[in-house]
Amino acid sequence: MTRIAGMAGNRGRNLLNVADRRPGGAELAVVLTNGEDAPVLEAAAERGVPTEVVPLEDGMSRREHERAVNEALADYEFDLVCLDGYMRVLSDTFLDEQPTTLNVHPSLLPSFPGTGAWGDALEAGVSVTGCTVHVVTDATDEDGAVLESEVDAGPIVTQEPIPVYEGDDEETLKERVLYEGEFRAYPRAVKWFAEGAVDVDLAAGEVDVEADRTGEDGLSARRLVSSDRVDALRYGENPHQDAAVYADYTCDEASVVHADQLNEGAKALSYNNYNDADGALNLIKEFDEPAAAVIKHTNPAGCATADTLSEAYEKALSTDPMSAFGGIVALNRECDADTAEQVIDSFKEVVVAPGYTDDALEALREKENLRVLDVGELGDRTDRFTEKPLVGGRLVQERDLQSISVDDLEVVTEREPTEAELESMVFAWQTLKHVKSNGILFAKGTETVGVGMGQVSRVDAVRLAAMKADEHAEGKDAEGAVMASDAFFPFPDGIEAAAEAGVEAVVQPGGSVNDDDVIEAADEHGIAMAFTGQRSFRHD
Repeated sequence: MTRIAGMAGNRGRNLLNVADRRPGGAELAVVLTNGEDAPVLEAAAERGVPTEVVPLEDGMSRREHERAVNEALADYEFDLVCLDGYMRVLSDTFLDEQPTTLNVHPSLLPSFPGTGAWGDALEAGVSVTGCTVHVVTDATDEDGAVLESEVDAGPIVTQEPIPVYEGDDEETLKERVLYEGEFRAYPRAVKWFAEGAVDVDLAAGEVDVEADRTGEDGLSARRLVSSDRVDALRYGENPHQDAAVYADYTCDEASVVHADQLNEGAKALSYNNYNDADGALNLIKEFDEPAAAVIKHTNPAGCATADTLSEAYEKALSTDPMSAFGGIVALNRECDADTAEQVIDSFKEVVVAPGYTDDALEALREKENLRVLDVGELGDRTDRFTEKPLVGGRLVQERDLQSISVDDLEVVTEREPTEAELESMVFAWQTLKHVKSNGILFAKGTETVGVGMGQVSRVDAVRLAAMKADEHAEGKDAEGAVMASDAFFPFPDGIEAAAEAGVEAVVQPGGSVNDDDVIEAADEHGIAMAFTGQRSFRHD
């Protein structure tokens, strides 16, 4: 266990934060201050942490005071010293006697060293400041006089950037640097020391933190993201929520954030428009053939590929034209006039495509508030990770870029799928990746006929997909369909429901302890079934 000697001059909020969080299992062994009335003394005592006061007496030199500090600490065992607003430049009299000493400074060193860092940042007009945890080094001459050029010049352990907002004053910036910067950075540094992950080379003026490096998997020890606000949105998911859209200008992939809006005068995209348009664009990127998709509330209402774009759109729309009302259209080819005429035949919020013919634009602009986005050439999918904010953190994962072919399918039933069913299985699987779990999708050829999304019961998802196919689809039904499931069937009841709907082939991951029972049920109903060997959940 790493034990810390904390030295504070006033409230010691960083030290108390470390004491409460115990990063890496570290704990405060003692808190020392040079002020008898320092509030940190009472707060430390409340936490059961011993305290010491070494006042700076009249006529006491820097080295004399440090020798008194060393003497006060002599009865305590500790492995690390952490300063917090101590406001005393330390010399070799202290530093040579004690273990590694850390300090947190309220700026991104080497910018704005010394006192008054918050005011210095505001005066300089910077848009970003922050804090720095660094190793404390001797900043005095032989007589103990301070060398200003050496203050806050020790090797850096970690930093945390903090934006400077319009209207900030020194007090508001100071508080934000503390709570959003120092309260992250100082415990992080202490944790690394507690875990033995830091190598300090004072002779070279370097600190090496192995734990802060990005591994081969590309998932860094810290998530550092910088993006620029493109625009403030009218509101978020609901009118009572403020929202904005930010851009990552290092992204080379076709993106709705960077798309040109071609219908001048149309209202700007909303939060939900951006979210749905992104989902629609990601879906049609799955296919090389002409493809169209209609998205509603981030779920596909329909998707299809065909020989022409207009045919693909017609098949996608006919899956569930009622749900497609007010939806988002995505196309993976330049939008032509035939397709555009179909798009404007019913109310749509947004259409996304890698370009438009002049005739298509003329047709689309007939709808005053239809947002027409040109994302440019689709190209490769280059963004590797996706993330989801949580209260108190965020989840980061690799994108689900899995892609299957007929050769990847393992047939497990007595009846072999036909070539047409195998082709449909591949299409259904690539589309199903974009359906919220639990997700079930019915397809014929390379078009959807029914989608059951977001159910807590997989059987309910099957029944929903069947209902959509039989009641909402135009010119389609579930009879003879291929069914795709994003995860295995834990029991045969899902297959029973599919058979009742008229499904003749199933593609699913497999891997249930009851796979044998599920396969037996498929055989009893003459259903062909293949396993992909991989799951395709989508929970957000």
